[in-house]
Amino acid sequence: MTVAARLTPIIFLVLAVFITGTTVVRSNADQAASMTEAAEAFLDTLTPEQHAAVSFPFNGDDRFDWHFIPRERKGESLKTMTAAQREAALALVRVSLSAEGYDKSERIRQLEQILYEREGRDIRDAQLYFFMVFGEPSATGTWAWRYEGHHISQSWTVINGQLSSSTPQFFGANPGYVREGRSAGERVLGREEHLARSLLGTLSGDNLAAAMLSDEAPQDILTSSERQAAMQDDIGVSYSALNSDQQGMLWSLIEEYAVVQPMAIAEERLAKVRSAGLADIKFGWMGGTDEGEPHYYRVQGPTFLIEYDNVQNEANHIHSVWRDFDGDFGRDLLAAHYEAVPHRNFNAD
Repeated sequence: MTVAARLTPIIFLVLAVFITGTTVVRSNADQAASMTEAAEAFLDTLTPEQHAAVSFPFNGDDRFDWHFIPRERKGESLKTMTAAQREAALALVRVSLSAEGYDKSERIRQLEQILYEREGRDIRDAQLYFFMVFGEPSATGTWAWRYEGHHISQSWTVINGQLSSSTPQFFGANPGYVREGRSAGERVLGREEHLARSLLGTLSGDNLAAAMLSDEAPQDILTSSERQAAMQDDIGVSYSALNSDQQGMLWSLIEEYAVVQPMAIAEERLAKVRSAGLADIKFGWMGGTDEGEPHYYRVQGPTFLIEYDNVQNEANHIHSVWRDFDGDFGRDLLAAHYEAVPHRNFNAD
């Protein structure tokens, strides 16, 4: 379903606003306020020791130290929380993502149980997902938070009461496709593959040649967990070279990554993509083209990069990410903010 289709109910709500005078459509400020309220409620459930464990300076390096592999992490995990604390923590996740995004995150988290049953390793734990808050949540202030564990890393940055950034945004899945057991048939990130593969299947001639960047897929997403994503080679088939149906397919793929965020935030992200220009957005594929073969694709525009890689575990282990070249961690708006209002050095403790 496209964003336009998802917006249809909101159009009717807007009409209701016109008729009744009742405000029901959420804005960026509404979203930031709800996130702030949920963060404050979560922090209020914590003991002093737990509060200290999740709290970090906004201007410190920890805010940029993100990753998607199983590793030692700072913050407080679901595993060490009481039931009430976990409920408040997940309520914060729920309000920060769309319903689709929250559903994806929970399904990814539950894949850890499958890995534990296969491997018996303690690092495979659906409760080892961590919360970190940078600065103090405030309705009009500047702060950030991150939700992270194996195959999930989601960062949000609020500047002067506005949600300025929802990237880096990483989702992964292992197994990508569950072939057996009680969860057989589960494919959490199936649409991300299906939409890209469907577009590739319509290409021919020069467009197919342009899209096929390599016969071999890289072992992982190329930007990894870098603090600032580098623009990749400007190669692939361009949006302007596609016919109208193919352009619609490429746009649907981009939307699929955006709509894990709440509607107002997804629409702002997509508006930024459109504003930077669609013509030079490039789609590129590496690796095999048959299902089950290791493969990678990316979608790159002037301001953003989407990467998807499915190579490990016999092409059944997915990594996917949306990076904003200037806006990850709110970097672009923070630069303007700090220029307008003097602050301490950005990298200070």
